[in-house]
Amino acid sequence: MATFVIVHGGWGGGWEWREVEARLRAHGHDVSRPTLSGLGERSHVACQADLDTHIEDVVQHLYFERLADVVLVGQSYGGMVVTGVADRVPDAIAALVYVDAFVPRDGESLFDLLPPDFAAALRSSAVDGRVPPPSGAPPGYPPWYVERGRPHPLAAFEQPIRLSGTPHSIPTTYVKCAASDIPLDSSVERARAGGWVMREIDTHHDAQIADPDGLARLLAAAAG
Repeated sequence: MATFVIVHGGWGGGWEWREVEARLRAHGHDVSRPTLSGLGERSHVACQADLDTHIEDVVQHLYFERLADVVLVGQSYGGMVVTGVADRVPDAIAALVYVDAFVPRDGESLFDLLPPDFAAALRSSAVDGRVPPPSGAPPGYPPWYVERGRPHPLAAFEQPIRLSGTPHSIPTTYVKCAASDIPLDSSVERARAGGWVMREIDTHHDAQIADPDGLARLLAAAAG
């Protein structure tokens, strides 16, 4: 059985992944789903979080929970985070899974991976260094999900990732959400060019909400 560590996307928290965790645990897997600094149930704590902070959140989670040989999952913005974690502690990771996630190269920020107008709109919406979550409930999203979104630290979107460049041989899977409206073309192409295992799920961007059963099956398959 595998040990999964799941890193959520922008404006979210570990709470998003409860249903996926329940399904993985029902098949004997262990799961943890840390919430990044300044978000979810940690949004009430004043902090100046950036991408480095969020990478360190997960590195420290692995250390204090004494986790090894983990299947590290990153969704959306979480792809930025797991890329950094894999670079820092590759020996702790048995497999990587990107779920409709950004795949950065050294020196790139999340804003660098978005169309300029998209990034500019997010940047201009920031209030006191925090980007508010998208307003309204998109089709297919339950109200309780939208209500729990919290402003995301702007610095986490702006800070370029710094990678050592040391190659690793961690097996990696990319799960593309077929109905996603997030501009991830460059990340998907990088995954294909890297020879990653490519999978698809017929949901909107947040498959953990739309189809936790199907996503849990894909994650379990990626664990080998």
